[in-house]
Amino acid sequence: MNKKEHKGANLAVWAAASVILVLLDQYTKMLAVAHLKGQEPLVIVKGVFELLYSENRGAAFGMLQGRQGFFFLIGAVVLAAAAFAMVRMPSWKNTRYHWLKLCVIMITAGALGNMVDRVSQGYVVDFLYFSLIDFPIFNVADIYVTVSAALLVLLMFFYYSEEELDIFQLHPKKQSAPAGSDSEKEDGQ
Repeated sequence: MNKKEHKGANLAVWAAASVILVLLDQYTKMLAVAHLKGQEPLVIVKGVFELLYSENRGAAFGMLQGRQGFFFLIGAVVLAAAAFAMVRMPSWKNTRYHWLKLCVIMITAGALGNMVDRVSQGYVVDFLYFSLIDFPIFNVADIYVTVSAALLVLLMFFYYSEEELDIFQLHPKKQSAPAGSDSEKEDGQ
């Protein structure tokens, strides 16, 4: 597989997986609207966790209320950065980068899932609520972003070397594949 083909494959898998996760997010929000809107909270574990419909016109924790243009711009930047990352990563044959690709896919899906709500409704549907700690109400897209961001931090500190992450520089250094990984020569890099 040449370099151009692997970039296309990375982008195709990224787009398809992101769309599937966005559809899952949108389906859960549709269920929340259908079954929770205008209703009393559905208690799952009394005093701990419940399903509670909420319309968030801001960012996480209700910050920046009514700034839809700003959120659209941030979403566009996230998508551009994710596409850049997927183009720069080695092919799917190189399993060393699978966790990183998963993080990019989940961040993309989270950004798109909430962007769909903002563009179509002017607010984001939230419905998951940990009442035990009075945590702000959130949704599946928020889970994608939070889990992938935490995993990304762990990967950056404990899994990938600085040299392995050089591929994300605008002018990456040519290097041989890390020991134990598939050859980068297959990717044309």
